[in-house]
Amino acid sequence: MGTTWSAKLLTRADALPALERGIQARLDEVVAQMSTWEADSDLSRFNHAAQGTSHLLPPELCTVLGAALDLARDTAGAYDPTVGPLVNLWGFGPDGARTEAPAAQALAVARGRIGWQRVQFDPLTRTAVQPGDCHVDLSSIAKGYGVDRVADYLIAQGIASFLVEVGGELRGHGRKPDDSAWQVAVEMPQDETATVAVVALEGLSIATSGDYRRYFGEGIARYSHTIDPRTGSPVAHGLASVTVLHPQCMHADALATALTVLGPESGLAYANRNGLAALFITHDGGGFRSRATPAFVARQHAA
Repeated sequence: MGTTWSAKLLTRADALPALERGIQARLDEVVAQMSTWEADSDLSRFNHAAQGTSHLLPPELCTVLGAALDLARDTAGAYDPTVGPLVNLWGFGPDGARTEAPAAQALAVARGRIGWQRVQFDPLTRTAVQPGDCHVDLSSIAKGYGVDRVADYLIAQGIASFLVEVGGELRGHGRKPDDSAWQVAVEMPQDETATVAVVALEGLSIATSGDYRRYFGEGIARYSHTIDPRTGSPVAHGLASVTVLHPQCMHADALATALTVLGPESGLAYANRNGLAALFITHDGGGFRSRATPAFVARQHAA
């Protein structure tokens, strides 16, 4: 996934080597199935398959693809797992980075390949049909799913207290030895020393999507890595970051991206309508302004 993982947990010291191997094996499995950077992953093989071919997918990939398509449907395409061609075109995918916006013609061609409705997916038979030139990108959800896979593995091993992190997405379980909850600080964009909120992760996951870590250009020609599938371009509104709390990190991960695309007003309305615990941080002149849903405020007070 091009990132790191860590796990803090309560167990015997002699159990750590086996647990580390088990964690790595679960994450390797996610990469082997869902990476767009590995040419032989299950997802890459689907993306490069011929039009009309049907593919039997592993159960784990089906879980993630199904969740991604459900969110695409619920957000009317603001979240779309077929956004891969646009991610690549804007320089944030396996095709390599770029330093300027793509040409209008190339953008039009890539937009013609987008559309979550094109993917014929049957979760019962675990099959998906390649509609032709369709490139599914699960980068906005697979990392969170990796966190869940690790958490499920640790629970199955009898680990009663842990905090798992993959690339900045986290999930907490149980309580620390002093009987306090695992607490995580939400940082201010562009300032890791400033804290916006502190939340307790007791049976919860947290994921953040922001415009301040992966981008190219500066000023008005600054392009974020979060692409709006509906326009074909990086999001251009005032959101700096969105943080979501959810029992499953897979959903927190994807929802953070979806709310970022929807923007500060529509995203907040969607979050409130669905009872999501979300924190929105927007650019405000030379600083930032934060707005939280009632569900997020309740969790913040719990910390």
